[in-house]
Amino acid sequence: MFQVRIHGRGGQGVVTAAEMLSVAAFEEGRHAQAFPSFGSERMGAPVVAFCRIADKEIRLREPIMEPDAIIIQDPTLLHQVDVFAGLKKDGYILINTSKSFDQLGLGDFVRDWRHERLCTVPAMELALKHVGRPVPNVPLLGGFAAVSKVIRLESVVMAINDKFSGKVALGNVAGATEAYNFVRVKMEETRRQEAAHA
Repeated sequence: MFQVRIHGRGGQGVVTAAEMLSVAAFEEGRHAQAFPSFGSERMGAPVVAFCRIADKEIRLREPIMEPDAIIIQDPTLLHQVDVFAGLKKDGYILINTSKSFDQLGLGDFVRDWRHERLCTVPAMELALKHVGRPVPNVPLLGGFAAVSKVIRLESVVMAINDKFSGKVALGNVAGATEAYNFVRVKMEETRRQEAAHA
């Protein structure tokens, strides 16, 4: 079972991201479950949502305390909430920002992690560019497909088309696709740098 925890703020589509991730997994014939952490859902308040993906029926119902992957939709949460709590040591970290892990002050924290599982993507900029709204959730799903390879971009596109229609669907597909390609290029650069230092 692969477990994902998504951190963001109210109004950023955190719950929608978890739901769409589960739909993408369903599109691939897998079992999936998505649910929010209930709390104050007001605009701007920290929000957490969860998604589990498995090849067999999922019986767990509790919040994800030891995720395989963390998606952080709002980098301001890095210094307000323990977003990395319980994250497995070989887990994936995807953050919505144009900054590097070093620039975010996380260089020491991730020094011993597998660098090909750590990525930042300017999802907010991509959302504004393609959808015209500051909602980074869908570009982050494209980025997540690239960094984790747990789901395919095609499945994310199908989930987008299940959720949205018309211009909004087209914009979100474009945003997710650009994020996917951005992350793939970035991961390739990381691999090349590590090979050069090996």
